[in-house]
Amino acid sequence: MWMITTALTLVLIVGLAVDLSGRVYAKQRAQDIAAEAARAGGQQLQGAAAVRGQGAVVDPAAALAAANTYIAGAPGVTGTATIQGGTRVVTDTTTTYTTKFLGIIGITTLTVTGHAEVQVNRAVDGVAQ
Repeated sequence: MWMITTALTLVLIVGLAVDLSGRVYAKQRAQDIAAEAARAGGQQLQGAAAVRGQGAVVDPAAALAAANTYIAGAPGVTGTATIQGGTRVVTDTTTTYTTKFLGIIGITTLTVTGHAEVQVNRAVDGVAQ
């Protein structure tokens, strides 16, 4: 009886470690996709104002399209992108991790999220303007 209890406990502990590390990986992936989508959106500037040196202002339509396209290209990930204040691109992503061992106790998926913000700045000699 002692061996059965010990073996079951060890399987649950190993399973917990495997599934929690899988959740961490999924969280990192969601965060990375959010960051890259925000970066892609932040690169979409209003060209005329930037060329004239009047500042870096995000082109809202192009930025949303770029960020949402990046998110849509990531399998199993959903998300949204928004523009705040004309210079900030904010992205949020969601994905799920399908557990390997926790299904034994009824937990079959773990939902994770990612969040990123990109502030677009004009810099002169390393100083934001």
